[in-house]
Amino acid sequence: MCAQPAPARQWRVSPALPALKLTGAVALLALALLLDGGDRIQLTLAVVVAAALAGWAARDLVVPVRLAVDPEGVTVVQGFAGRRRLPWAAVEKVTVERRARLGLSGELLEIDAGESLHLFGRHDLGADPAEVAEALHEARPR
Repeated sequence: MCAQPAPARQWRVSPALPALKLTGAVALLALALLLDGGDRIQLTLAVVVAAALAGWAARDLVVPVRLAVDPEGVTVVQGFAGRRRLPWAAVEKVTVERRARLGLSGELLEIDAGESLHLFGRHDLGADPAEVAEALHEARPR
């Protein structure tokens, strides 16, 4: 009996995350306007930070899928809204890096493709990086 190829899977940003970022941008602008007091530097800084938050949210809306896998390889997000296809032959290693910083611990999924390293956190994937790494290992042809 022949083994069935693994179906394509993808991991994406949670829809709540860009909504939260946009809400933060609007709240920051509202707060800056409310507490303006004639300080143009404070208002300008608030507008710049709100624009950065809105841009970050726009990326989440334009490219919600951060990682996809199929029997031929993986597709990763690259740059602001680009994608890069990595055939399995180019993927050297898939690991989960655990780090503790400032009293908080976090996990990053690392996909090492030789000349490039692709990092994904829990919020990028909408899932636990260890579970995604396991799914990638299972999808990789032997």
